[in-house]
Amino acid sequence: MSQSSKNKSTKLVEAKASKVEEVKIPFKSWVAVLGAALGAFMAVLDIQIVNSSLQDIQGAIGATLDEGTWVATSYLVAEIITIPLTAYLSRVFTTRWYVVVNAFLFVIFSMCCAFAWDLNSMIVFRALQGFTGGTLIPMSLTIILTSLPPAKRTIGMAIFAVTATFAPSIGPAIGGWLTDTFNWRYIFYLNLIPGMVLIGLMLYALPKEKLDLKLLKQGDWLGMFTMALGLGCLEVVLEEGNRKDWFGSPMIVNLAIIAAVSLAILIWHELRTKYPLLHLRLLANRNFGLGSVANVALGVGLYGSIYLMPTYLAQIQAYSPLQIGEVLVWLGLPQLLIIPFVPKLMQRFDSRILLGLGLTIFALSSFLSSSMTHDTAGPQFLVSNLVRAMGQPLIMVPLSTLTTGDIKPEEAAPASSLFNMMRNLGGSIGVAMVSTFVTQREQLHSSRIGEAIHMTSPVVQERLNQYTQMFITRGADSVLAAQEATKMLDRIVRRESYIQAYNDAFLLLSFVVIASVIAVIFLKKTSGAGNAAAH
Repeated sequence: MSQSSKNKSTKLVEAKASKVEEVKIPFKSWVAVLGAALGAFMAVLDIQIVNSSLQDIQGAIGATLDEGTWVATSYLVAEIITIPLTAYLSRVFTTRWYVVVNAFLFVIFSMCCAFAWDLNSMIVFRALQGFTGGTLIPMSLTIILTSLPPAKRTIGMAIFAVTATFAPSIGPAIGGWLTDTFNWRYIFYLNLIPGMVLIGLMLYALPKEKLDLKLLKQGDWLGMFTMALGLGCLEVVLEEGNRKDWFGSPMIVNLAIIAAVSLAILIWHELRTKYPLLHLRLLANRNFGLGSVANVALGVGLYGSIYLMPTYLAQIQAYSPLQIGEVLVWLGLPQLLIIPFVPKLMQRFDSRILLGLGLTIFALSSFLSSSMTHDTAGPQFLVSNLVRAMGQPLIMVPLSTLTTGDIKPEEAAPASSLFNMMRNLGGSIGVAMVSTFVTQREQLHSSRIGEAIHMTSPVVQERLNQYTQMFITRGADSVLAAQEATKMLDRIVRRESYIQAYNDAFLLLSFVVIASVIAVIFLKKTSGAGNAAAH
């Protein structure tokens, strides 16, 4: 037999083996993947769905605007703490029982949030909800990595992408509709039926294993303490910093110091201990390290844009939560049509090219939103939202596959924890960054516009006279009309200053996302990210 014939025979055998491998994937594995994705979707959805109804919740529990922010912050703090714990605790209590118990508790605490009677009870229940729901996010990726062979992981990653990119986009729409149609409590009732479905799927699909309580003796307790303290304080600093005037607030200063010291000790300890809580050495893996950097940028862009657009629409256009949701829904719905085709695209094209293209499209969508005027409202965001909806699926699926492609099965849980923690940190950094940036740029633009407006200017006097006459026709006397005209001019200056600040913030997000393409350039092709034919 010639060499070419041998090669053809070898390829034929490999192709048949690949088909056999595909046939051998148990039905329960797919059920487990779908169930895990449902759990992660619920957990991510609860981050954004509350923001739409925050004013209604504040009124019901008697909280001020600043106090009400803790309804969202408490969930995020608990979530960022629990994500790194999942790798260790799932080994102790087994994946099956760890997911099932946390899913059950997540539903229970969701119901408790619906019946919260004051601010303190709401904060406690939201924190407990975040602590249990946060486990469902990394466990979804862990189940995908351990249940599916490399040739099918792109499909699993496509399912996971729905939780990471679709849920934040659709959250405000669902929250706004439930609040306007029923009341804010229904955003928590929403978790009941899918939560019960999730528990049933996990009990059916995940294999039974013995608890390994001996691992409790190997627990990295110092790592847990410093991680919880450091990440918790850092999250509060990022969430509350802009509202508290950053380092002008003693609370923010103290928390920032605690976070810096705790995280420094954590990193030093984790690199030295035999049984680390966080497997930081995974970041030395070329693809995992670079992919994590891109994941942080994705978090910045994803959550930063989800923060900017609703804030702009509420502040400048006085949109209701339902109206905001109707605008943001065009970020989510098209992704459901695009995501199923991404695995096929990854079979035909290099995943790194698709990832770079997705990031470029995402950056373009932010750039398209950086030229707003006072006439820019929901309809004007349609094009940029559709562009972003096309780009996001091309980011999440290839990024997840490239980052975890060389990860060994025994490293799946710690890798998943780190990967998801990076995106959540990026999201918190993104929201803190753009909120502070908008505040600072508004002050700058307000000062510049103010300098250009002189009361002796004929144009300014003409505009004031127009406003004065308008108020006189509405029944005001000449003195009051002149005062109201001046106030109106001041409001217009502030409005235009904020619009320019929002434009600058969208442009900043565009630069951050496009800069992450540098990390993509140095990624290597992996066994999990190659063409299906390679398997």
